[in-house]
Amino acid sequence: MQIEIDNGSGFCFGVTTAIKKAEEELAKGTPLYCLGDIVHNGMECERLRQMGLVTIDHDQMRQLHDVKVLLRAHGEPPETYELARKNNIEIIDATCPVVLQLQKRIKKQYEASPNGGRLEGAPQIVIFGKKGHAEVLGLVGQTKSSAIVIENFDEAKKLDFSRDIYLYSQTTKSLDEFRRIIEYIQTHITSGATFRSFDTICRSVANRMPNISQFAARHDLILFVCGRKSSNGKVLFNECMRVNPNSHLIEGPEEIDSAWLQGIQTVGICGATSTPKWLMEQCRDALQTS
Repeated sequence: MQIEIDNGSGFCFGVTTAIKKAEEELAKGTPLYCLGDIVHNGMECERLRQMGLVTIDHDQMRQLHDVKVLLRAHGEPPETYELARKNNIEIIDATCPVVLQLQKRIKKQYEASPNGGRLEGAPQIVIFGKKGHAEVLGLVGQTKSSAIVIENFDEAKKLDFSRDIYLYSQTTKSLDEFRRIIEYIQTHITSGATFRSFDTICRSVANRMPNISQFAARHDLILFVCGRKSSNGKVLFNECMRVNPNSHLIEGPEEIDSAWLQGIQTVGICGATSTPKWLMEQCRDALQTS
């Protein structure tokens, strides 16, 4: 049985940078807190926890003073920075540069809108993203929660097409679905209303779609290694399933079912932008010893 690990899978730049910053701080021996899971992968979070990283939520951060808190790649709304100033918390900011740029663009658009888009008939700032996702909360926070979040193509149909629409996207969403939404709004926007879209999808994620399609097509069995919380992981796994129905999402080697391997000649192992290479290698090793 031949086993191949996808070279294009593994941590994206933003996640790599966040983990590197965490490791550097932990090496100093001082306590370090992280606001939310540093990456949507339980095994990597556990590895860093054993090094001393303490994961907290926003309520717990309100109780902290005079400590260091790392902000992960997803980014945070302005309120988090204000809380840090108030509690004398030193921020280790690992917000992904792509996300940071998107936050600035949305904030600029919000500040340019009359009363931040709250007046009747004011422009709508629309974000194509997962409601409640850490990155999306950070984006909506730039608009004092006035932005409209749509999760899919069908929700785009509920927008007010008589008003101006400024459309942005969470960085890890599907490029194809984003384009479908753009086309729909273009054909339904009322004459006299303005529609502008901004392609803010991260190419390090978007480019993985065609690559992972080709990879999935090459193998009899695909093991997609990914934390089940990962947003882009779901998108990439669905693409694997579309190309190769014999694909399975697993969080680690212990989830591999030996029954999947019967009659299989080639296995492809791939993952999300939140999947560490060492975890994919563990899955390969488990196959080789089974």
